[in-house]
Amino acid sequence: MSNIKSIVDYGADPTGKVDSTRAIKECIQAIKDESGGCLVIPSGEYITGAIQLCSNLTIEVCAGATLKFIADPKRYPLVTSRWEGADSIVHQACIYGTQVHNITIKGQGTIDGNGRYWWDNFKSKSLNNPRPYLISIEHSNNIKIQDIQLVNSPSWTVHPMESTRILIRNILVENPIDSPNTDGINPESCRDVRIENCIFNVGDDCIAIKSGTEDAIHKSPCEDIIITNCTMNHGHGGVVIGSEMSGDIRRVMITDCIFNDTDRGIRMKTRRGRGGKVSDITVDNILMTNTICPLVINSYYFCGPGGKYSVVADKEKQPINNQTPYYENITISNITARKTRACAAFIYGLPEAPIRNLRLTNIAIDLVKNHTLPAAEPAMIQGGQKMRAEKLFMVNTENTKITNMTVDGMNTQLFYTEKNNLNLEND
Repeated sequence: MSNIKSIVDYGADPTGKVDSTRAIKECIQAIKDESGGCLVIPSGEYITGAIQLCSNLTIEVCAGATLKFIADPKRYPLVTSRWEGADSIVHQACIYGTQVHNITIKGQGTIDGNGRYWWDNFKSKSLNNPRPYLISIEHSNNIKIQDIQLVNSPSWTVHPMESTRILIRNILVENPIDSPNTDGINPESCRDVRIENCIFNVGDDCIAIKSGTEDAIHKSPCEDIIITNCTMNHGHGGVVIGSEMSGDIRRVMITDCIFNDTDRGIRMKTRRGRGGKVSDITVDNILMTNTICPLVINSYYFCGPGGKYSVVADKEKQPINNQTPYYENITISNITARKTRACAAFIYGLPEAPIRNLRLTNIAIDLVKNHTLPAAEPAMIQGGQKMRAEKLFMVNTENTKITNMTVDGMNTQLFYTEKNNLNLEND
């Protein structure tokens, strides 16, 4: 790329003592005026407010460089986006782009969202609008994020939304365990997404695939997603699908990953009222250690507005309508899970919309041997019971086939609870 510009040449301060927002904005404008180029952030610390992207832009954060965002809501204008799947007025992301194309964010340096201010104010309920994402690129295409370290995000870390052709690879995402809603990567209503060779240590889900709630005005499917060779070192879930899935989630492949100390491993969640369908999901070759529950498919997820309505929580059959969610064609194979604390798997479909065509193949789950550990809820479900080192919970499925599955080395008496499973095969 011939058009390379350093933010220092536009007055950015590498000592971190002077606000570099204006310099960065002017550098981006110069690149935009020349129809594209590379913005270079040299070694040093640079403080800034929100950054607005343009098309045909590469941002390179060099080794030894830190781009640190100022903790002041006034520096993040209000924009219309999605928050937890619904259309909302939110603070603009630290790095934000909409209706742009050919965006690359890369380098060996660090992007620091300076999130403590936001987390503390969220917990004290003193914010008027939802917090900024660290990186949000919306209604765009051809996006690459690679080789960078992303830390201390105010909320979700990387949020591509209603966008196509997205490659995220070799990034490190680190947010404190107690930081609220600091998911790692959340593709929402996106198509053609590849996430590879990434490492996560976050305060919420490591990767969460979403497509909006029933309250989103316009929502597209999230589809054709590949997640491979990633390491999840802490999070509420390793790879999560939903609960915001009203626009459909389909054709997802998750392979060759390691989950360490994630509360749940593969976690799918929805509830009545969402509508939409999760389908054609393939999970293969995953190693998990020290999870509450390695496999969760939950049709009674209770968090968020409306999650505890009586009709949502009712375990009896309800009328089917356009707000009935569906799961079908889910294949999970070659899973090893050690030190499982609550139960081997928790799979709970709706009686009126059972989970269809589930395949569990070559799965070995070892339960925790330390029975002094406290019991835990395997899934977030109203009226759910706490468990300790139990076997497989499976209710309301259709055409499920289990092949070569063991719990504590045994392939007999797999179930802790098994009911309303039509055409269940257990080889």
